[in-house]
Amino acid sequence: MIAYILRRALYAIPILIGVNLLTFWLFFVVNTPEDMARMHLGMKRVTPEAVQSWKAERGYDKPLLFNGEAAGLGTLSETIFFEKSLKLFVFDFGRSDSGRDIGYDISQRMWPSLAIALPVLIMGLLTTISIALFIVLFRGSYIDISAVVVAVAMMSISGLFYIIGGQWLVGKLWHLVPISGYDTGLDAVKFLVLPVIIGVISGLGGGIRMYRTLFIEEINKDYVRTARAKGLSENAVLFGHVLRNAMIPILTMVVAAIPLLFIGSLVTEAFFGIPGLGSYTIDAIQTQDFAIVRAMVFLGSALYILGLLLTDISYTLVDPRVRLS
Repeated sequence: MIAYILRRALYAIPILIGVNLLTFWLFFVVNTPEDMARMHLGMKRVTPEAVQSWKAERGYDKPLLFNGEAAGLGTLSETIFFEKSLKLFVFDFGRSDSGRDIGYDISQRMWPSLAIALPVLIMGLLTTISIALFIVLFRGSYIDISAVVVAVAMMSISGLFYIIGGQWLVGKLWHLVPISGYDTGLDAVKFLVLPVIIGVISGLGGGIRMYRTLFIEEINKDYVRTARAKGLSENAVLFGHVLRNAMIPILTMVVAAIPLLFIGSLVTEAFFGIPGLGSYTIDAIQTQDFAIVRAMVFLGSALYILGLLLTDISYTLVDPRVRLS
C-alpha cells in the first residue's frame, strides 16, 4: 500500500503543475500586471513610476512564462510563473498582493468554512440515506412515486431560492436566527444554524434520487434474493446487506468530498456573510489578487487529489477483495 500511495503522490505533481499553469494562463489572459497594479493603487492619477514600483515590489516586473533576455535555465526560472509557483509545492503561499500572509489567513478562515460544511455533510448524508432506504422499502408504491416527484422538484429549484427564501422566512419573518453575520465561540451557533439547515435541505433532492437508484440496483442482485430465501426480514436485508454492499459508491462520493470541506462554499458564505475561505476567494477575485486566487486553486486541487487517494484506501476497509498494488 505504501508503494501505491507514493506512486499516487508522484502522479499528483504533474497534475498540480498543469492546474497551476492553467490558472496562471486564465488569470493573465484577462489581467495584465499593469491592470493589477492600477486596481490596487487606484485607477486615477497613477503614474507609470508608481505602477512599475508596485510590480517590482511584488515580483510582477518579469516576463510571464519565458525570459528571452536570460541565459540557460534562467529563461524559465526568471519568470513570474516559476517564482510564484515553486513555493506552492511546499505549501508556502507567501503574501497576497495587498501584503497579507495568505497562510495565516487560510488557517484562520478555514474554521468558519468547516463549521458549516462538516454538519451539512454529516446531517445531509444521514438524512438522504435514511429517506432513500425508507423509499426503497416501499418501492413501487405511492410513497415511492410521491417521494421521487418531490425529489425531482427539489432538484429543479435553484440553490439561491433556498438561501433567499430561508433568509426571508426564518430570519426576517420569524426572527428565529440572524439573516447573516458571524461571531466567535458559542455565539457563532446562531449564525450557523440557518446556513446548515439550508445546505442540508438544498441537497436532499439530488441525494435521495442518487441513493434510491443505488439501493434499487443493489436490491435486485442475487445475494439479496438469497438473503430473503433464508427468511431474513426486509429491514434486515436493507440495513444488513444492501446498505453494506452499497458502501463503495457511497464512499467514492463522500470521502473525496471531505478534504474539500476546508475550502468552503463560495455562494453560501457570500450570502450569509461568513468569513470563511469561500468568501476569501470571492474577495480575491473581485480585487484581482492573483496570489490568493492561485493559492486557493492550488490548495483545492491538492485537497481533491488527497480525497481521491483516501477514497481508494477506504475501499480496502469496506471490501476485503480490494487490493492496492
